[in-house]
Amino acid sequence: MKDEAATHTSFKQRALEEFKAFWIITLYLFVFLGAFTVYRRLILAEFGVTYLHYGFALVEALIIAKVILVGKVFGLGTRFERGPLMLSVVYKSILFGVFVLVFGILEHVVEGLVHKKDWASILHSFTELGMYEIIARVIMLIVAFIPFFAFWELGRVIGMNKLSALFFSREAATYSSQSAD
Repeated sequence: MKDEAATHTSFKQRALEEFKAFWIITLYLFVFLGAFTVYRRLILAEFGVTYLHYGFALVEALIIAKVILVGKVFGLGTRFERGPLMLSVVYKSILFGVFVLVFGILEHVVEGLVHKKDWASILHSFTELGMYEIIARVIMLIVAFIPFFAFWELGRVIGMNKLSALFFSREAATYSSQSAD
């Protein structure tokens, strides 16, 4: 009975941590993708084109956060975790950028099949978006993932509680100003 309660608490705690991680990842990606949405809107406005797809940044952030957590569950990117953090950060950034691309393609194919589209229509929808657009999105995500995975890996090494304390507690600010003297 005691083991069952501990397992339940452990599962509940793990679920809560995953839930928090999901929303932290989503917030980070929404800010990053939202900034690019504003950038695209301002560039297109110079040419008289209206662009108001702000909701797209939030939906994409939610999807990518889900993909990152799925990749984490499957142990994606753990290959270089014993090496220098820089190597692990760059590796995970590129790997997860490609993983998001592959997941997006699979999601698009499944969506097409669910809507009973033929393969030609599904392929046409990819070419409609354009290869340059797809490459630009992957590069943008990889660049966005570099600071994200830098914090992720730093938290893995020193502990998320300590990393959080360094950024959000008053004691960390006091400590860092004393150590600079």
